[in-house]
Amino acid sequence: MQFAQSGTSAARRIIGVTLGIMTEPVKLPDDKEPVLRVMPMPADANHTGDIFGGWIMSQVDIAGAVLAGRHARGRVATIAVNAFQFKQPVQIGDLLSFYAEIVRVGNTSITVNVEVYAQRNPEEVEIVKVTEATLTYVATDKERRPRKVPPLPAAGARGNPA
Repeated sequence: MQFAQSGTSAARRIIGVTLGIMTEPVKLPDDKEPVLRVMPMPADANHTGDIFGGWIMSQVDIAGAVLAGRHARGRVATIAVNAFQFKQPVQIGDLLSFYAEIVRVGNTSITVNVEVYAQRNPEEVEIVKVTEATLTYVATDKERRPRKVPPLPAAGARGNPA
């Protein structure tokens, strides 16, 4: 494993090795569609320059809702955060790409997996997986009551409904 020459980057990589955080090269998924891309700004960070976990969680919720709402063809509401894991810190200026996939459709609910990748260091682009989560949404009608959703399309169209 090579370490970058800059002090901050080298320190983060050393800390990554010490803590067992994955630092091997990662590629953005070729077989998935990004549903959201965003760059966190200084107002989204704590005093050490890392992005607040709550800000990341809200962006993950938005990304999952984009896909769930598209499948439901209307309004959805988050009813559960089934799993959420922060794998690495997100830094100011990282370009975050959110990839979502529908993993289950019930009568009124849609469960979505969301993976988040950070592209950092524009001079020597580094891509790291920073977060993964599973959320469940319920489709609602105009009165915000649960309503039925269409079943998943045939295999191969998963996560990309018509």
